[in-house]
Amino acid sequence: MTRSEKVQLVETLTEEFSASNGIVVADYKGMTVAEMEAMRKLAREADVKVRVLNNRLTKIALENAEKPGLELTGTNIALWGEDLVSVAKAAVKAAEESDDKLTLKAGHIEGEAVDVKEIVAYSKLPGREELLGMLLSTWTAPARDMAGVLNAVPNNFVTVLENIRQSKESA
Repeated sequence: MTRSEKVQLVETLTEEFSASNGIVVADYKGMTVAEMEAMRKLAREADVKVRVLNNRLTKIALENAEKPGLELTGTNIALWGEDLVSVAKAAVKAAEESDDKLTLKAGHIEGEAVDVKEIVAYSKLPGREELLGMLLSTWTAPARDMAGVLNAVPNNFVTVLENIRQSKESA
């Protein structure tokens, strides 16, 4: 890789890391090509970017993006994206599916370096789509309840009228 290509890579990573709310770094030693492709597919579905990283260039990009605190040693792959819960979910799921060949190391979430325990904790939170669904359900609950009441009134009225008619006929 030429110097200009390295400079371009650092600039690109800096922009992407700056725009991301979650970054997870993992060791991928021992993963097969098929396992790597499965992880990339999983990440793509979650709108998460994945890249095998050069440690020195990545450290520079992280410092430029004002996301310090990640120690990069050995073989590293990074997952990052705008939705930190999606990033955490994709990383944890990829680690589980790789039979422990993908080992989560650390992450950078909402401006600070975090350990694996926090990444796993974020992965258990509901995602953006789930939260929007919950919010929509909460907002529409009063209207649903009112519709149920209004629907019950005519049915009950008809039942009351039938009971009155039957009681007059039997009398």
